[in-house]
Amino acid sequence: MSEPSHEPVMVAETLELLAPARGGLFVDCTVGLGGHARALLEAGATRILGLDRDPDALKLAASALAEFGDRVELVHADYRDLPQVLDQRGLTGVDGALADLGVSSMQLEAEGRGFSFRRDDPLDMRMDRSQGETAADWLAAIDEESLADVIFQYGEERYSRRIARAIVSSRNLTPIRTTAALARSCAAQARGAAISASTRRREPSRRCEFGPTGNSNGSIASSPRPRSGCWAGHAWR
Repeated sequence: MSEPSHEPVMVAETLELLAPARGGLFVDCTVGLGGHARALLEAGATRILGLDRDPDALKLAASALAEFGDRVELVHADYRDLPQVLDQRGLTGVDGALADLGVSSMQLEAEGRGFSFRRDDPLDMRMDRSQGETAADWLAAIDEESLADVIFQYGEERYSRRIARAIVSSRNLTPIRTTAALARSCAAQARGAAISASTRRREPSRRCEFGPTGNSNGSIASSPRPRSGCWAGHAWR
C-alpha cells in the first residue's frame, strides 16, 4: 500500500515570510506529512523541529524527511505545548515557525479513525489516540443540553436541540459506538423534522459531527494559548 500523498498549501507565501535561506532553526507546529518542513529545508533552513499530536502522521513525516538526517527532529506534542518543548531542549527562541491548522485529508480518509461517515468505523475521532476519551465515550456521558450546546456552537446547527434529543434517545436504547450508529441517530431526527431545503441537502450525520470531533481533540475544553508574543499568525518569524 502506497503512503498518502500531500501537497502543502501556500508554500511560496510561507517561504517569503519565513525567509529560510538565512538559515536557522524553524518550527513546524503541525508537521503532518512533512510538506512544509521539506520546503523550508530545501530553501535553506538549517534545522527543523516538527511537532504533531498524531503518531501516525509523525511516522509518515519521519519517512518523508529521512534524507535530511539530523537536520530534522520530530516530537509527539500538541502545538499548544511548544513553550515546554523548547524549554526541554534549552531553546530560548527560534528563527521562524508555522502552523497549518485543521484536519488533513489523510486523517479523514484513514480507516479506523472515525473522522468520516463514509464507512462504519469505531467512533474515535481523536487526533492523538494515545490519550483522551473517544467520541463514543464522550457521547455516552454528556447530558442532552450540553450536547445540544456543543453541536450548535461548533457545528453551527440551528436544529441542535432536536439532533441532541435524537442522539440521547438512541443511546438510551443501545450505546452509540460507531460512525454508522451516530449517522442513523441524526438521520432519524432529519426524517421527522420540518427543516429547510438547504439543511436537508446536508448529510444529516455531518450536522452533528463537529461536537464529538472537537471534544475528542481538546478544542472544546481549551483553546490555543502559546507563549505571549510567539504567535503573529499561522507563520511568523
